Amino acid sequence: MAARFNIALMLTWIRIAAIPMVVLVFMLPGTWSKPIAAVIFTLAGLTDWLDGYLARKLNMTSRFGAFLDPVADKLMVATALVLILWAAPQHELALVPRHENVLAVCAAIIIGREIVISALREWMAELGERHQVAVTGIAKIKTILQLVGVGAMLYTYPIFGFIPAYGIGFGLVVVAAGLTMWSMYTYLRAAWPHLTATGDPS
Repeated sequence: MAARFNIALMLTWIRIAAIPMVVLVFMLPGTWSKPIAAVIFTLAGLTDWLDGYLARKLNMTSRFGAFLDPVADKLMVATALVLILWAAPQHELALVPRHENVLAVCAAIIIGREIVISALREWMAELGERHQVAVTGIAKIKTILQLVGVGAMLYTYPIFGFIPAYGIGFGLVVVAAGLTMWSMYTYLRAAWPHLTATGDPS
């Protein structure tokens, strides 16, 4: 049976549709393009909270929505990180020489973690133990820092002429990468007894 269409699901689809818009606008010439791309990214990120709230409030939760929501989040963050890395050599942070190297490591950690944990959750679900790797508080904080940090780096230019959006975003992404490693450790630790169990995994 096809998934029932509702406003919560529509917001998730809007978030997915925003991804190519962010890419297109960010790569356009002109000083206006990057701030506008950051605004689109931020508004799309806000729908992540809103669609979950509406789904619970209006009883619009669905299996398809539960699948699509994290996919949209991961695609959005991964795409934005690739864009930032592409543009990184153009920026020179006074306190962080060659910051693109640090940024590349952070991006690899964040994207790699999502691949590992997605595979782990799928495998644990097959065992009927998905609750062992449910979203933790650290993971939620990590997600917020990622969205704010990535959005600030997409903005690129100082806000109001003096707030260093790019530098602040860079710091938040570095912290988010650290929390990413910690949250991955907690998930793997919870799943370790199942990963190391002997016998038929099926």
